[in-house]
Amino acid sequence: MCEARLERKVSRYLASVAKAFQRARVQPPKGMEEGVDEVIDAARRYFSDSIHFKNKRDLVTSLATVAYCEGLLDALRMLGFVEFEWE
Repeated sequence: MCEARLERKVSRYLASVAKAFQRARVQPPKGMEEGVDEVIDAARRYFSDSIHFKNKRDLVTSLATVAYCEGLLDALRMLGFVEFEWE
């Protein structure tokens, strides 16, 4: 994949995930609040890592980390622990 195309893809993923974080409503079942918070924290760290790697021009690692972040958020959404819609 050419670098410009990869950079556009990373930028789209980052924008989509940023909006998901902004719109997310956390709704964990009673007793699972701490676990859900841990997963959300991990997702935020992967998001932050992705921005870091993008700024260092390591676009492959940036794409991998933002995709992992998206996967964590999507799993929480599918389980009904977080409510949001993807762009």
